[in-house]
Amino acid sequence: MGATIGTRLFTKLAGRYVGKDEFGNRYYKARGAAVHADSLRHERRWVIYKDGDEATKVPAEWHGWLHHTTDELPPEKIERKAWQKPHRENLTGTPEAYRPPGHTLMGGKRAASGGDYEPWKPE
Repeated sequence: MGATIGTRLFTKLAGRYVGKDEFGNRYYKARGAAVHADSLRHERRWVIYKDGDEATKVPAEWHGWLHHTTDELPPEKIERKAWQKPHRENLTGTPEAYRPPGHTLMGGKRAASGGDYEPWKPE
């Protein structure tokens, strides 16, 4: 469990388990928190990450539930379209991060710009 002792204690006392995603992250909501329809307050929802706290490890379906975009829990088995790529966490700052052609860590060489480019010259 990737949570502090305080978060684990709070979860045990005040949380109700609602589901788990394909990465092993576990999702909770406040136990017995009835929210009235005319109230601006939302029920409290949170995630206990399987391996370290990193918000980009939350799949889109669970992100929507956590942020009250939807009240429906994601299904156990999520049907993916053929064109959908599997969820990946943010890789910025890692060796697997995306680096476009011309990036200094990719050799610094980029394709020549089009022939219609003229730099601005002050008069």
